[in-house]
Order: sequence, then structure tokens, then C-alpha cells
Amino acid sequence: MSQIDIEKVKHLHSIDSASAYLFSHIESSEKLKRALEYSKKAHTSQTRKSGEPYVIHPILVASIVVSITNDEAMAIAALLHDIVEDTDISIEEVSQLFGEDVAHLVEGLTKIDILRDSELIPSASNERLIVSALSFRKMLLASVKDVKILVIKLCDRLHNMLTLDALPEHKQLRIAEETLVVYAPIAHRLGISFLKNILEDLSFSYLFKEEKHHIDNYLDTNYHAMEMKLNEFKESVTRLLSKNGFCEDDFEIISRVKHRYSIYLKMQRKGVSIDEVLDLLALRILTTDAVRCYNILGLIHLHYQPLSSRFKDYIAVAKDNGYQTIHTTVFCNTAIFEVQIRTYDMHKTAELGVAAHWKYKSGGNNDIKLDWLHNLQYQNESVEDFYELIKNDLYSEDISVFSPKGDAFTLPRGAVVLDFAYAVHTEVGNKADTCLINKTKASLLSELSNGDIVKVNTTDEIITRCSWIDAVKTSKATSSMRLNCNARIREINSKSSVLIVSTVMGLKASRIEEWLDNNISDGRSNIPCDIENFRSVIGNYTADISKNNRFTSFLSRHKFKLKSKKISGLEIFTNRHISDIVFDYCCHPKSGDEIMAFIEKAKVHVHHKMCGHAYKKLEKHEPMVFIRWQKKNKHKYNLIGSLHNEKGALADFLTYLVKLNIDLSSIELGKDTADYVKYCELGFESDEADINALRVKISNKIKVIHFIRTDDAYR
Repeated sequence: MSQIDIEKVKHLHSIDSASAYLFSHIESSEKLKRALEYSKKAHTSQTRKSGEPYVIHPILVASIVVSITNDEAMAIAALLHDIVEDTDISIEEVSQLFGEDVAHLVEGLTKIDILRDSELIPSASNERLIVSALSFRKMLLASVKDVKILVIKLCDRLHNMLTLDALPEHKQLRIAEETLVVYAPIAHRLGISFLKNILEDLSFSYLFKEEKHHIDNYLDTNYHAMEMKLNEFKESVTRLLSKNGFCEDDFEIISRVKHRYSIYLKMQRKGVSIDEVLDLLALRILTTDAVRCYNILGLIHLHYQPLSSRFKDYIAVAKDNGYQTIHTTVFCNTAIFEVQIRTYDMHKTAELGVAAHWKYKSGGNNDIKLDWLHNLQYQNESVEDFYELIKNDLYSEDISVFSPKGDAFTLPRGAVVLDFAYAVHTEVGNKADTCLINKTKASLLSELSNGDIVKVNTTDEIITRCSWIDAVKTSKATSSMRLNCNARIREINSKSSVLIVSTVMGLKASRIEEWLDNNISDGRSNIPCDIENFRSVIGNYTADISKNNRFTSFLSRHKFKLKSKKISGLEIFTNRHISDIVFDYCCHPKSGDEIMAFIEKAKVHVHHKMCGHAYKKLEKHEPMVFIRWQKKNKHKYNLIGSLHNEKGALADFLTYLVKLNIDLSSIELGKDTADYVKYCELGFESDEADINALRVKISNKIKVIHFIRTDDAYR
């Protein structure tokens, strides 16, 4: 895997030490030595902002490049990547001295710098960078035909980020924002996850210092506890695999904590605190072949309690960038762990993406083909048994747990402390803060055992835990937590309604709020969600003011007429001019998420409704617009269910689907079993976007084993 030592690279400050580091990663050749000397000579009089010789930068960029590609031409291009732009040397001279392949790469890197200067706003400007950065990214991906140029540029950006401390603060923020919006997503698209993660975390440390400090504090404070949990789980999984026929050489287990920016994004998207991030702790299990990946998955699910809603099979259906891994999330003792299972080859591709082609495969400098997308798929022959294992309804037994006073509570096996808290009283569950199990401090997500004595400590305020809904087992806990989350959304909608109306009317938010309080007691939180309601409010307000205003023509309907604008799968209703729409990088809402939007100089900035930064904007009464996802006609689903083998059962079920306005596209029947149950797999389309609502309707007629949206299940 990548052997680059990021901390060491950061602290190399002399030409000799940087050169020695380069040759520790690639075999020395006459051509490479010549390129190094040529670069030293070209940059001989130049220094960086830190005062050190400029040539150290291209040498270390070349070191990063070879550590992930082992490609000499790319290393030479990295050594020479700035000379055409910063010196009098021409591309023709580079071609004569080092060959056309190197000149081609250097020319591509030079064009990127020219494109950057033309597409990005000047550094002295007060305009927000994000709009032009998105445009730059689009142009970059469209214009750069050789992926090797992008890989070198990413390595160049990584070294620039490592040495960003030398620049003034305004330039640090500009370069960090550009890195987060342009370069980290390109690393993701190329599948180079280790580069993507480092670029994101480095940018995060400059752009969101307070949030980074908060996350670092939490991880430092809880470091030993997390290490103990990870080590215990790692040892437990190692014993499990060893007992079931896996030799020591058959697998490797790596433990990790989710990287900082990824933690932050999860907190923003879901509106949760760091201790509510379910996949904070993770194990990655590497093995020799794909079939063993599935064997390991079966053992993990048989011995640890899985959260089936968090299961993803990217081996059978790889991501667009070639990423292949099985993801699952399980309970073990008092903690939740994400488990990733992949082969060693998949691991190389996941970490290095397109660069794995050059480092680990033959083919020299030939054009890269993304051949991993055509990997042989593994099909589990016993699909019914597999989905039986991971389905939600895993718990057939009950357990009894006790309060400190001796009151008994019956819960399903697999229930956690939060289930117990809601069983005691809804108020206790809503305000649960800490707990003791058998007088020992534990997590609220700790699984309970028969006979446990549980004490729950509460706070004065309701704690909203939207990301924990999948972790609880009882319907009371699930529904109560969902109510709290919906209440939070209603509060945000209520605040948004004031700003959306005030933006259209061009009036102060306080004036609109007073009018809404006097005229709309119910349905105020629906204004940001229901366009007809929004139009009605605008009309009523206009009519109300017109009654007492002689200048009625000033308040004409035309002035406040809402216009629809559709961009990038979104629809905006406003009377203002809209030039562009962008997704702010603080929360990255995904298609279908709850969203809201602020308008700034004709540009609309979209946020997730649970985003903390967006809430601060709400508090500051920043102008807003009505926004919604464009409606899609049909949603695709896949269903595996079981039918009792009774005469007419299948026909009855299919007739029922017709009543639900469902269009069937495929049907396959499974084998009969000893219990005379038939499994059927259906592919169909429906107007219903809410998968949970559709599941309830279908469950009236058939036992649902597995049910997913196929248009976004592997996004």
C-alpha cells in the first residue's frame, strides 16, 4: 500500500534530505537524476514563502507520486511541473531532453494552472470561492484527458496543503476551500481514498477550526476507551475466524477510527453529536478472495448482532470508481462497530484507485482502462438463507431487566439501554444522558442481558438522537425518537417560513413573524414544504396590507409573483433573479434529504435542514428561498418476500400490487421448503417515494424479507 510518511514529508526542509527521501521510494536512474539536477538548476534562485529553496516542493511532490504509482515518467513530470510556468524553459525543450511522455504530462499540468487562473475568482476578491471552484472542477474533469495529470496534480496539492502554515490566513482559507471543493472530490472520483481523506482532513483543520478542535478533544479524551473496544473486538473476530477454518495467513484485520472530516459531515447531515455517530469505530478485514469475503460476512452476522439497514455489498455491485468492499455494522458488547470486508487486491484499489494500475499491474505507460468495473461477480446460491440471517426480525425471545427499585421490564432480546429508558417512561427516554448497568457505567446503546439492573440518568432538556433510530429495538423507542426528530424539523421549518416570506416581500423578518403569529396559527411549518401554501400566504399578506395602503399598485401581484427555476435536479420558487445553485461543503445534502436554501447575490446555497451552520444562518435571519427536489415519476424497488403455498396466494398478491399502482418489471420464484413457504423476488416501480410507507402496505399481504430502493441502494 502507500508507504508515504505524511509527517516526515511535512518536516523535510533541505534539498539533500528531500532528494534522499525521493530515492528511497524509487530506484535511481540516469534519467531521473538528470531531471532532478535540471529542476534544481531551473529553480535555483527561487524560494517559497517559508524561506526554504523552492525546488524542495517539486522533489517532495515527486516522492508522493512515486509512493503511490512507482511510475518514472510521472516522477520526472512532478520534478518539472512548475518550470514551464515559472521559468523561461519551454515544453519543446522538456520534450527534447526527457521525451514526449514527460512533456505531455508537464504541458497538462501547466494548462491546469492556466485554467485555474481563468476560472477561479482573484484571491483579493471578497466573493465566495465555492461557485467558481465548482466551475473550475467541472472544467478540469472535462478538459484533462490523461488521468495521470490529475494524479500528479493531487500530489502537488497535498504537499501545498502540508506547507500551508507559511501563508497568511486569508490565503490559507482560500486554498483549503478550493482543496475541499475541487481536489478532494477528484481524488474520490479516481478512487484514491487515502489522498481524499488526507486532503479533506487538512482542509477541515483550516476551514472549521472550532469543530475540528471539538472532534479532536472528544477523540483524545476517549482514546483509551476506544482503543480498548477496538482491540477487544479485533481479538474476538480473530478468534472467531481461527475457530472456523481460517489460517493466520488467510486474513489480516486492521482497526481504525473514522477520519475527522467524515465524522464532521455525518454530524452535520444528521444533526447529531459525535457520540451519536454509529460508525466511529471500524474494523477492516482483508482476505485472499471474494468467496472468503462472504464466508467472513456470514460468520460476523452469525456471531454479532447486525444492523441490517446499514449493510451494503459493493463487491457484487462495485462503485463507479472501482471501489469494492462489503460494509456491515454490528453490535458487540457495549459498542457498535462498522466492519469492512475486502480482498487484498480490492484494498489496493480502494486506497490507490487508478494509481493501483501503475503500481501493482503490468502495462508501463499504456492508457489506463478501469478494468475493475468488470470484475467477476460472486453470487450467493442460498440467497434466501442469507437474507433470512440479516433481516430486521432477528429477535424471537424476550429478556427481563430491572430498575434499581426492582421493577421488572420485559424487552426483546437485543434491546439496548435506550429501549429500557423508553419502557420506563417516554420522558426518561427523551432525556436519557448516562446509565449504569449492574452499577457499572455503560453506553446508552449497550445491549442488555437477562437479569441486568439498569439505572438511567437524565438531563433537563430533550436530546434529539436521529441517527440512533436504527439502533433501538422497541417500537416505543423508535416512534418517540422519530417524533423528536420531526419536532426539530418543524422548528426549523417554522423559522424558515419567516425568512422565505420576508425575502419575497423585501421586508424585515420581525414584521413577517408578527403577521404570521396573528394570522397563521396552524400550518406555518408547512410553508417551506408546500408551494401552494407558500403562494397563499404571499397572496394573503399582500391583500392584508393593500386594504390599509393607498399605494395599492405598489403592492401589485406582479411584484410578488413567484417564478419557478429548475437547476441540477432542484426547483426554486422566488421573485428574485437566480444565477446559480451550489451545495455548500459543510453538509453535502444528498438527493431526497430534507433541504433548505439561502440566497446570496443571486446564488442559491443549499444546506441539509439538520446542518448546524445552516441553523446559525437561520438565527441571523439570512435571506432564504423556497426549494425542493424535482419530482421523479417513478421509483425502482426490489423485494424478496415469502408466500404461503396456498392456492391463489401469488395471484392474490399480484392483484393487491395493482391496487397499489405498482408496475411489475420482473418476478422470480424460489424453491419450496419443508414449511411449504415459497420465496419470490420482485422488481417493480412505484410513485411512492417513502420506502417505509410502501413496506407497511406490502407487509399486509406478504412477509417482507428484504426491501430496497434499487435507484439509490448503492449510491
